Amino acid sequence: MNFKRLIKLATPIVGAAALLISLPASASDGEAVYNKTCKMCHATGLMGAPKTGDQAAWADRIAKGMDTLYNNAINGFGQMKPKGGKKSLSDDEVKAAVDYMVELAN
Repeated sequence: MNFKRLIKLATPIVGAAALLISLPASASDGEAVYNKTCKMCHATGLMGAPKTGDQAAWADRIAKGMDTLYNNAINGFGQMKPKGGKKSLSDDEVKAAVDYMVELAN
């Protein structure tokens, strides 16, 4: 197979892969990120983390707006490291995890 033909065949595949990589994380991704990264602290309240599902603990945070919650989760806040200490997470994955926790607090 010549190089030009290989490029012609690979272009749609590469384009589709790029599209999938650039899609925002879904709600199910948020739950998965939560379970792998956030749960350890947020399920127990470790280091002052608001407990998952605790409406009172989340009310003031939610009142500040989603942009503030996203910013704090992505960049770190208090004792929480940026992205919960998992630098490999995308911003969209972190946002999906925040959305998941906020949904459980409502």
